[in-house]
Amino acid sequence: MLTSVWPRTRRLDALDATVTRTNPTDADLVCACLAGDRRAFDTIVERHQRAIYRVCYRFAGTHEDASDLAQDVFVRAYRGLRGFRGRSALGTWLYRIAVNVSLNRMALKTPRTEAIDHREHRDTAIELPDAMLLRTERAAEVRAAVCRLPRKQRATLILRVYHELPHQDIADILGSSVGAVKANFFHALANLKKLLE
Repeated sequence: MLTSVWPRTRRLDALDATVTRTNPTDADLVCACLAGDRRAFDTIVERHQRAIYRVCYRFAGTHEDASDLAQDVFVRAYRGLRGFRGRSALGTWLYRIAVNVSLNRMALKTPRTEAIDHREHRDTAIELPDAMLLRTERAAEVRAAVCRLPRKQRATLILRVYHELPHQDIADILGSSVGAVKANFFHALANLKKLLE
């Protein structure tokens, strides 16, 4: 079986190996995209769209807003791809764009929320209607409280709790130190508790 080879430019990691379409790395896709292969960027989108959508959804609260934000993230990534230096993983760079786009856009409007979190809806068929209603209301209160947190605290909380990222990855995404991430997370939890009392 013949496999096509990605168009080559200088690799970000300075290796000069041949890469096939069957399993290109993110670095290979970036190089191919910079060489003019738009299919390479389509592959980047396919590879990262679910994670980016999830980040945007946690900030936006609705499918429509999250989809718009995710699309904006990939448009900005495409336009800024020449500025990607490969010092961090491509996924980390995309997360950083997603957090910045989400924070900036959501600062302009009050986010609407909808309950599509599958963890919130498990076993609802056997749950009493009153208990289900209380749980749904509490989930809405938590989402609204998270939206009221300061920007850095909100971003840190979302990335740590909902995406289970380690502190170092969050620091890379937010462009801060691990100590600052830990402090923001601690303050976010304290502020969230106050908002929910």
